[in-house]
Amino acid sequence: MIVLKAAQAQVLEALQSVAGIVERRHTLPILANVLLRKNGDSIEFTTSDLEIQVRTHATLGGDVGQMSTTVGARKLIDILRALPPDQVVSLSSAQNKLVLQGGKSRFTLQTLPADDFPLVNESVDFGPTFSVPQKTLRDLVNQVHFAMAVHDIRYYLNGILFIAEGKTLTLVATDGHRLALGQAQLAAEVPSKQEVILPRKTVLELQRLLKDEETPIEMRFANNQAKFGFSGMEFVTKLVEGKFPDYNRVIPRNHKNALVLGRAPLLAALQRAAILTSEKFKGVRVNLEPGVLRIASSNAEQEEAKEELEVDYNGDAIDIGFNVTYLIDVLANMSQEMVKLELQDSSASVLMSVPGETGFKYVVMPMRI
Repeated sequence: MIVLKAAQAQVLEALQSVAGIVERRHTLPILANVLLRKNGDSIEFTTSDLEIQVRTHATLGGDVGQMSTTVGARKLIDILRALPPDQVVSLSSAQNKLVLQGGKSRFTLQTLPADDFPLVNESVDFGPTFSVPQKTLRDLVNQVHFAMAVHDIRYYLNGILFIAEGKTLTLVATDGHRLALGQAQLAAEVPSKQEVILPRKTVLELQRLLKDEETPIEMRFANNQAKFGFSGMEFVTKLVEGKFPDYNRVIPRNHKNALVLGRAPLLAALQRAAILTSEKFKGVRVNLEPGVLRIASSNAEQEEAKEELEVDYNGDAIDIGFNVTYLIDVLANMSQEMVKLELQDSSASVLMSVPGETGFKYVVMPMRI
């Protein structure tokens, strides 16, 4: 049976959309495979790592009929990538093998039975569906993802908190040293508060798949799962169990000193100062006085960097230390021209935001230098 017959680019696009979660080495060999299900003239591609399941549908020619099998996902992608994009390729099944043909190239691939593929059991208690444009969710994730923890023993920090309440969608990430919060408006009110923690791998995969367009992404949350539907894709993931910290208590209020300055000049000055910080100790000293902001760094070789920016500031003189990476991360992931800094003193955390916008907040703890 000819499973599909289409241009290399079309087949590759469908496969790549689901293959991001596939790991080459797994205790279950079948999880390195993609499940192919032919139903009439439509073909379904499904991958899973037991935590996340991604599925897409495509119409890619071939014979009309029913069949299902699994084949090595990465191997299939590697072969397709090595063929010309405009070449018509065909995939046909015979005697527990799949044959991929393109031009005068022919590849015979081993398969494993579709019945052995471990599909995720979808929850039965999903809450109400709500949606935002893909571009909106992509922007929100980009605003906060860098503040997620990596391999923290407090496992609930290794992900992003999603809250849908009323007509507001809030995303929060923190690693205990800094916190990023992004908010957007939903088209319709959510009848009851929905709150889940998406795992780090899920967040990174969503980031890869979300397009910069206005087409909606539909979301549904259950106690142990989240489900997303967008661009012909269906994405189901397990959640991180645990209680996320009360982020509202972390966000400073009523700091008496504030300044607004250009994001790009501040970022460039910090990146230059970061060159002379040591690998283990990424500290920079920020000195703020009326009219001027100074940044200084040094290392064990007694090298030092000094930067100075003219700023519109008339508040208290403040001398404060930061991990420079935390400041660079947030500025590099923002697109706005101006950034607002609110400070209290050298020991209180700093609040960064965008002037005139309430939907983004970033809190960073100071460090001793």
